[in-house]
Parts: sequence; structure tokens; C-alpha cells
Amino acid sequence: MRRLLVLYGTALTSVLLVSFLVPLGLLARSIAHDRAIEAAHQEQQSLSVIISNTGRRHLAQSVDALNTGQRQTTVFLPGGSLVGGAVPRTDSIALAATGRAFTASTAGGVEVLLPVASGDGTTVIRTFVPNGLLAQGVRKAWSTLAVVGALLLLGAVVVADRIAARLSRSVRDLAEVAERVGHGDLGATVAPSGPREVASVGRVLNSLGARIAAMLTDERELAADLSHRLRTPVTALRLDVETLTDDDERLRMTEHVDALVNAVDVAVSEARLPSHVREIGRSDAVEVVLERARFWEVLAHETGRALQVDVPDMQADVAVSARELEAALDALVDNVFSHTPAGTSFGLAVACEPDSSVVDVSVEDGGVGIAQSGLAKRGVSSAGSTGIGLDVARRTADHGRGELLIEKSAAGGARVVMRFPRPFTTLNGSLLRR
Repeated sequence: MRRLLVLYGTALTSVLLVSFLVPLGLLARSIAHDRAIEAAHQEQQSLSVIISNTGRRHLAQSVDALNTGQRQTTVFLPGGSLVGGAVPRTDSIALAATGRAFTASTAGGVEVLLPVASGDGTTVIRTFVPNGLLAQGVRKAWSTLAVVGALLLLGAVVVADRIAARLSRSVRDLAEVAERVGHGDLGATVAPSGPREVASVGRVLNSLGARIAAMLTDERELAADLSHRLRTPVTALRLDVETLTDDDERLRMTEHVDALVNAVDVAVSEARLPSHVREIGRSDAVEVVLERARFWEVLAHETGRALQVDVPDMQADVAVSARELEAALDALVDNVFSHTPAGTSFGLAVACEPDSSVVDVSVEDGGVGIAQSGLAKRGVSSAGSTGIGLDVARRTADHGRGELLIEKSAAGGARVVMRFPRPFTTLNGSLLRR
């Protein structure tokens, strides 16, 4: 931005300098031309006075005195003789002899002709002004104007650079703070500076970050309050479980209640933690899928659902924690149980080749699939379709720098794929895929 502003300022200054300095240079040339012609006229006037008053007695001496410079003067007398340099009679001389004074261009310069009437006829005074006299001082004037123009242009560049540096610094500070806010650092602020408009944007950005932070704080507090609201019903549930007479049933239900309490505590803890300070986790997708398959296998058997697990015989690391990946898989499997009839088969799978750059973790079923009208956009569920399962899976894929894909399964139902890029690990200074 700074470079662009300097270029704009330089271009504008250059146009202005050319608009003013070129006419000044042309004016200097015109003045030099007129000055040389005027000097010739003055010399001719002095000779005309001599011719009119003294005749020819001092004419030769006066002409010789004038011809010591670059101008050369010749006097054509009525009888055909001449005084001064030998110059042939031309049509210009004949025209001037008729009583007409004028200036005409000739080889190497211009000739200034002045007729002087006397008793024995018309005398013509011809003064030759060379081009060197006509342009005397013009080169110096152009050089001076060029130096002045260069100094003015240099000054304009320096001033434009200072102004552009101040403006670009203000805009750069705004961009840096905006990027920090965009990445979740809502406490980032900028000191408003620069032009009034830019400073106004800085103040608005500061207030925007503060307002968003306040809103998120309220949301986190509401989420934290969830744990307090659930304590009473969970405690009542735990008491009901303790009344079970079957020891195995009581133990199994106690484990479920403990898992429920732990899940709520984790959700509240993550809700209260700002997203930009959360650490990027890492887990083995194969291990997580096998563990969750064992968990859901009991309920699948009780509801007559066939469960198929397909994982590779290798480690498949993804850039999300095991706990987060478990929550996403549980949400997707819960969708299968909630939105497909009993007896519908489903499967969990991990697809990863040794040299592949991605890991696909998928859940599919043999139901009727997900209607496109039930999806607000790719991987985002809407009310009345698949619940919050897709939203949880989408967030998990986003945290792992991946994406969520909705496809049709081989059995005709839905296939939800969390596609993660494989993380890198460092070994002896080299980056290798796991």
C-alpha cells in the first residue's frame, strides 16, 4: 500500500511539474528570441539616425563597430553600393527597399531588415542574427528548470512516502488486529491513528471485539450454569440406580450415569474455554473407532442392528483429541439410532492408505439417507433433520483442519465422512507423515 501511494503521488507531481515547467521552458526560448531581435532593432535604429543626420561620413565606422559581435549588419545604399559584410542582394532586400520593415528566416538564423528613406533614395539596413543568439541562455534555463523539477519531485516523493508510511502503518495495525480478532483473540485492540476515517474504523473494531467478547462471556456462563441445573436430576437418577436389585444392572447404569456427568463436565469446561487458546489434540482414529464400536455394540445387539467395523491394520493419526473424536462419533451414531428404524444396519470405518495424505473417519447406515432439504449447507444440519450430530462432526472436522462430507452409503442410506489431513511429525529435522 505504501509503495502504491508513493507511486500515485509521484505520478501526480510529475504531471503537475510537466504542466508548469515545459511552458516555462518554452517561454524562456521565446524571450531569448525576442531579446536577440530587439537588440538588432536597436542597433538598426542607431544606424538610421546616423544615416539621416550625417549621411555617410561616419557610417562605415559605425557598421564596423557593430560587427564586432555575433550579429552582422550590412547597409545597402541607394546607388547599389554597400557598407559592411559582402552580402548578395536578395528578394528580401528588394522588398525592404520598397519601404517595408520585416524579419525573415534565412540559413543559420534570421535577418532583420529596416528601410531608411533619404534624399537620394531608400537605404536598407540588414542585420543577420544567428541561431546561437536567438537561443542564448535557453539551454541554461532548461537545465535550471530540470534541476528545480527534480528537486520538487524528490521533495514530493519524500513527503508522499512519509504520508504513505503513516497511513499504511495505521491500516497495517488495523489489519493485524482484525486478523487477531478473526482468529478468536477478542481482547486485541488497536490504538486509533491516521486519518479520521481510518481512526474511526479502529474505534469501531475495538468496540466490536469488546461486544463480541461480552456476548461470548454470557454464552459461556449460560453453558456453565448447565452443570448446576443438571445436578439435581442426575443426583435423582443416581439414587434411582442405587435402588436396583440386580448388581450387574446397577453397575452398568452407574457407569452410564458417571459417563453422563463426565460428558456434561467436559462440555461445560470446553464451552468456558476461549476457542483461540484451545490446544490442537492428536489421536489414533483406528483406536478411537474400535473403542466406540465396543461401546455401541451392546445397544446395537439389543435393537437388532448389524454393526460393521472396517479399520486398517495401521495407526491413523488425526489432529483432534481422542475425546473430541469420540464425541463426534457418538453424535453421528446417536443420529443413526434416533433417525432410522430398529434393525437398520450401520458401520464405522477408517480409511487410510500408507502413502495417503488424508484420513477418512466415517459412519454410515442402511436407512433412507439424509434429504438435501434437511441440510442448510454442506455438513450443517437444520431443525427437523439429523439433530446436532452433523454440527458436532463438522466442528470436529474443522478443529482437525479437515472437512465434513455427506454421501450416499453403499446400502442406500447416509454416509458421513470426517476427512482429516494427516498430521506431520519431525524426525531428525525432517518432516514425515505418520
